[in-house]
Amino acid sequence: MMRRLLIVFLGALACFGVVHAATPLPAAQRIVVHRLGTGRGPVRVSVGIPFAPASLADPHLVRIVDEQGTEVPAHVTTMLKWYVRGGGVRAVRAQFVAQGTGADSTYYFIVGQPRTRDDAGWNYADGLEGSGAQARPAALGVLTAAWLCASQMAGPQIPATRDEPYAGYVSAQFAWAKKLPTADPTAWLFDRPSTLFKAYVRTGREDYLEAAEASYRYYMSGIRRDGFAMSPMCAGGWTYDKKPCDVKYVYIEPILLAVGLTGDDSMHDTETVDHMMTLWDNGGWNPRAGAYKAPSDYFTERLAGLGLIETVSGYELTGDPDYLAYVKKRLDWLADHQRANPDGLGNDGSWRNSWAMHENDTYDAATDVRGASPWMSENIIDGLWHAWLVTADPRIPGMISGFGRYLERYGWIAHDHLVNPHDWRNPCSGPDGQIAWYWSSAHADSHNLDTIQDSEGWYSDAHTVELGLAVAAAWYFETDPAAAAAQKRRFTALASSYAPSCAAISDTARRFNWNNRGAGVAQWMIRQPSGSGASGTRAVAVTTGVSP
Repeated sequence: MMRRLLIVFLGALACFGVVHAATPLPAAQRIVVHRLGTGRGPVRVSVGIPFAPASLADPHLVRIVDEQGTEVPAHVTTMLKWYVRGGGVRAVRAQFVAQGTGADSTYYFIVGQPRTRDDAGWNYADGLEGSGAQARPAALGVLTAAWLCASQMAGPQIPATRDEPYAGYVSAQFAWAKKLPTADPTAWLFDRPSTLFKAYVRTGREDYLEAAEASYRYYMSGIRRDGFAMSPMCAGGWTYDKKPCDVKYVYIEPILLAVGLTGDDSMHDTETVDHMMTLWDNGGWNPRAGAYKAPSDYFTERLAGLGLIETVSGYELTGDPDYLAYVKKRLDWLADHQRANPDGLGNDGSWRNSWAMHENDTYDAATDVRGASPWMSENIIDGLWHAWLVTADPRIPGMISGFGRYLERYGWIAHDHLVNPHDWRNPCSGPDGQIAWYWSSAHADSHNLDTIQDSEGWYSDAHTVELGLAVAAAWYFETDPAAAAAQKRRFTALASSYAPSCAAISDTARRFNWNNRGAGVAQWMIRQPSGSGASGTRAVAVTTGVSP
C-alpha cells in the first residue's frame, strides 16, 4: 500500500465565495492507534478526522481498513461542519475496535466509496479509562501532519520539517512543559490545550496529542456548569483558584479542536458554550466588552484579542448566527479604535490606550503615557486572523498590515539603544536577539518608555517568539514592497529567539502557551507571496508526498 499521494486542497482563505467543486481526496490515509492503557487486547478507538472545506459532503463515504486493506466495522458520524468557504463536513468521528497486542497498530481511512461495514458507535466517555479529570481514552488515533495541515482544522498550516528552527523550539519547550500542570493555575493562561493541539497538527506527534487531550479534559472539568453566566456566579467560567469570573481563562477554541481532532464531545454542551460566550460578552469581573469611547477607558489588548478568538471559535463550533453577529461587533470596535482613536492623535496602526488604565492605576490625562503593548497586541492579530478566515471582512487586511507597520517603526527597541544600563534582553538569543518595548508608543518620549521598560520590561523578549505571528501576518497582507521587505527581514531576525537556550527557560509555565498558541501559522504565512492575503486570491494548494 506504499505510494506517494498528491494532496491538493482548495481553501477559501481570502474572501467570501464558494468552492464550486468538491476537492479531490486521496485514499488510504494512515491512522496509528496508540494505546494509552495497559491492556493489549482489542481496544475501542475514537478518532477525529478533519476535512478541508468543500471536500466531504457525506460521512458514509469514509471507510476504515486494516493494514491488509480489509474494511473493518466502523461507526462514522459528522462532528463539525464548515459554515464558510464552500461548506461541507469539517470533521467526523470514526469509531472502531482495534485488534492486536502491540502498543501501536496501523489502520487507514479511505474516502470516496460508501462504507459497507457499519457498526454501532458509543458515547465518547464510554471509551475512557479512569474517572473525573483523570479519565483518559484507552487509545488515541494519530493522523499524519500532511493530512492535518491540509484539512485547515487549525487554519492553513504547513507540516514542520525535521530541521525547522521554530519546530525545534516548540519541541525543546515541550520537554519541560509536557507535565500536566495541576498546581499552578497561571500555567493555563493563553490556552494550553489549543497550543498543544496545534503543535500536533503541524507534526502528527502522538505525545503532543496525548498532552493536548489530557490538558483539555482537565481544563473542561473545571468549567462551572451551574448558575447564571454573570458575576458572581459566572457559569461557563473556569473554577480553578476560585476565579470563574476571570474571562481571560475562558476558552472555546480548545473545544473546537478537541471535537475535530479526537472526536471528544463529552465535555461540553450547547448551554455550556453559550455560558462561555455570554461571559465574554458581559466581561465577568472585567468591564463589559464594548467600543473604546474615551482616552480614560479601561482596555487591554489581551482581553480584546482573546475575546475575538473565542467568539470566532464559538461560531465555528456551532454555526449560531448570533455568535457571528458578536464577531462582527467586535470587529467594528477594533476597526474604530484603530482608525479613529478618541484621544485625537490619529491612526498610527496600534490600538492605542492608556498605560495607567492598562495597569489598573489612576488615570491622569496630564501624565498618561499613550501607547500599546506589542506582545499583548499579538492576541488582537491572532483574533483578526481567525475572524478573517470566517468573515473575510475587507477591513482586516489593512488593520493587520497597519499594526505591522506600527510594530516595525515603534515596537522594536533599536540595537544601539540596548546599552548599559538598558540592555533588557535575555542573553539566550545572542547579540542579534530582538526585543520589543514592554510598552510602545508613537507619541511618548523615550524617557517614559525607558522608565516603563526599567520597571516592567526586563527580559520581555520572552514574548518575541509569538510576535512572529504579527510580523508574518503583516507580510501576508502587506501590499507595499518596501514595508513587506522590512517584515521579511524582521521575521528572519526573530529566528535568534528559537535558540535552545531560550527554549530551555521555564521560569513560568504559561510561556509555552503565549509563545506558541498562534505562532505556528506564521511558518505558513511567511512562505506565501507578500500581499497575497489582500490580493483576493482564494486558492491554497498544499502539495506533499505521503507514504502511509
